[in-house]
Order: sequence, then C-alpha cells, then structure tokens
Amino acid sequence: MWQWLRRKRHERAGYLLYGAGVAAARSPVFYSTLGVPDTLDGRFELISVHAFLLIRRLRALAPPGPALAQAVFDAMFSDMDASLREMGVGDLSVGKRMRVMWEGFHGRAVAYETAMQRGNPAALPEALIRNVWRGVEGGDARALARLVLAQDAHLAHQGAGDLLGGHVTFLAAEEAAR
Repeated sequence: MWQWLRRKRHERAGYLLYGAGVAAARSPVFYSTLGVPDTLDGRFELISVHAFLLIRRLRALAPPGPALAQAVFDAMFSDMDASLREMGVGDLSVGKRMRVMWEGFHGRAVAYETAMQRGNPAALPEALIRNVWRGVEGGDARALARLVLAQDAHLAHQGAGDLLGGHVTFLAAEEAAR
C-alpha cells in the first residue's frame, strides 16, 4: 500500500515531465530534416527517446528521483493505453499491444543506455538506426545521436528541485541536432 501512495505522490510531476518530452518529440525537424518516419511508429520512437532521457536523468538523482522516473514511465504507458483505445483497439487487444510496447521500450532503453556508456561514437547511431529506422538507412542517425547526447547533457544540468516539481526543458531540436 505504501508503494501505491508513493507513486501517487509523484503522479502529477510524472505527467508534466512526460508531457514536456512528448512536446519535444513532436518537433517537425525530426521528420523533415532528420528523416524520422512521420508514422505512428516513428512518433513512438521519438517519444521513447525523450522518455528514456528523462528516466535516465531522474534515476541518477537521489530519492525520490527513481520514484519519479517510475511515474514518468507510468504516465507514458497510461497515455499509450488511452491512445490505443482512442484509435479503436479493442479491450482484449490493448493488453497484448501494451506488453509489446513495454518490451520494445525496455529494449530500446537498454540499447541506448549501453550505447551511451560504451564511449564508441558509432554505437548510438547504430542503435538508433536499428530502432527508429528499423535497420533501414535513409535518416540522419548521426544527427539524431548528437541530439540525444546534447539533450542528455542539457538534462544533466537541470536541478533536482525543478525536475521533482515537474519542470523540465529540452533543447530545441534544431539547435541540438547541429
């Protein structure tokens, strides 16, 4: 029961942070300049990247940072559930699709984290090609990798108090991709 109350306490901030990540992921630069497919899958990929970056930052904080990271994750998948239902996916199928999306997000987060820790400049673009473009070249994975690293550095400088209060800023995609 205490765990539920702890989660509830961070729910609002989790939704605010997730919403800021979604707004950042909607930048037209991703689709028009970097060549991310402007599809449901492409949009999911960019939301996943931004949610990953937020969760990564929050996990690096002292408690309650990790609890807030969980709240961002919960907000993301609550939003995904609602979106599937709005698109007309039946109740019996929503659970199965949510599981696939959760597993996909987890796999991407592990791949991105591993690539960022490796210190190999090619590792992150390769992980992005595998996930964002599904292994098909054609987008600017190196520019997206630069953006991911710039956003990660930008988030690292944001104070714990702001983040715990649900306040976060992302760099403009145009600026970060340079």
